[in-house]
Amino acid sequence: MVHPIILLAYLPTTFCLIERTMRYSQRVIPIAGLILAMFFWGSSFIAMKIAFRDFAPLHVIFWRLAIASCCFLLILPRLRRQRVRPGDWRYLGLMALFEPCLYFIFEALALEYTSASQAGMVTAILPLMVAVIAALWLKESVTRANIIGFLLAIAGVWWLSLGGEASAAAPNPLLGNFLEFIAMVCATGYIITLKRLTRHYSPLFLTAAQAAIGALFFLPTLFLFPAPETLPRLSDGSTLALIYLGTLVTFIAYGLYNFGVSRIPVSQASAYINLIPVFAVILGFTILGERFTNQQYLATLVVFTGVVVSQWGSRSTAP
Repeated sequence: MVHPIILLAYLPTTFCLIERTMRYSQRVIPIAGLILAMFFWGSSFIAMKIAFRDFAPLHVIFWRLAIASCCFLLILPRLRRQRVRPGDWRYLGLMALFEPCLYFIFEALALEYTSASQAGMVTAILPLMVAVIAALWLKESVTRANIIGFLLAIAGVWWLSLGGEASAAAPNPLLGNFLEFIAMVCATGYIITLKRLTRHYSPLFLTAAQAAIGALFFLPTLFLFPAPETLPRLSDGSTLALIYLGTLVTFIAYGLYNFGVSRIPVSQASAYINLIPVFAVILGFTILGERFTNQQYLATLVVFTGVVVSQWGSRSTAP
């Protein structure tokens, strides 16, 4: 049996290890959540392409948000504990207007004209756009490397669009990638507004507000754009893709991302968005059989080079 005096001697070391583990877990859990959210968001391009085979794009958006809202009804008593501060409804409305409302519209239109892999690649410029807006609005510092990386990534996305060849999956890559770029502008407004709201509201409440406001916003589309006479069955791939979008991509992924933003700086959280094009390209290649041209492979390298340059410049600056 170990002597009690020896146990007492090890108590300070034990407490130190517990404290370090807790500090480490406070960083690991949000980061792991962000990585998992990026995987779900990267797969959303493929799932939406599959859902569009049998459903109208705006119908896909509504049912995606409606399914997520139904998931939040299961925890409604917990959500009711949150009280909205006076004047914050405008920020909640602005957040939901940026994303999912405007963001989903432009993304759905983009996927009508470009491939899932190319649309995913355009998302690589989002962290750089967040850095620029944060510098203008939140007065965060921006280095010369940030600006060079941003311009390089934009050039890469433009080259990616010009190098695309029209196909059945991407009839007009230039238009589709431009619409996805507009979606990234909306996503930037969402991230900046979200960071402000996380000071007073839980990630769960903010995710539920997004889903509910978005579902109400897209509800009229069911009447403006009638559904086809023969709807897919529950076992069909398009229906399963719709359920996947509502549960994992919207309910789970947005909750994980909002949680990560509430725990670490927005500039660090947005950097993980660079994983979306990686997952989108891999899944588009394996599931949909999408291929890049030689020019697009070089353009992809330019985009990632711009992202690396901008992040390298950020790390070289003092916090």
